[in-house]
Amino acid sequence: MPEEDIMDHAEHGYISNKDDYLRRLRRIEGQARGLQRMVEEEKYCIDILTQVSAMTKALQAVSLGLLEEHMNHCVVRAAQEGDAEGKAKVDEAVQAIARLVKS
Repeated sequence: MPEEDIMDHAEHGYISNKDDYLRRLRRIEGQARGLQRMVEEEKYCIDILTQVSAMTKALQAVSLGLLEEHMNHCVVRAAQEGDAEGKAKVDEAVQAIARLVKS
């Protein structure tokens, strides 16, 4: 792996929990396939909605975890450096939070 790629990956706060995130996302992927199957099999609407809710909560948990990692790693580091990057990282995090709240 080229040095700049290693540096790029080292900057992401979630790297230490990457396997956990991948495991959770694979589980969510399985839930999505299960939802498709339920619709194909014309399952009861409320049962499908219950599964949609479970999948939504799982996605929200991943989102909140990634946001927390970003705040604790990327934003804190940028703020410590004290330049314009710190403000940009905070603004970026605020925008991400706004998108999560809207969804």
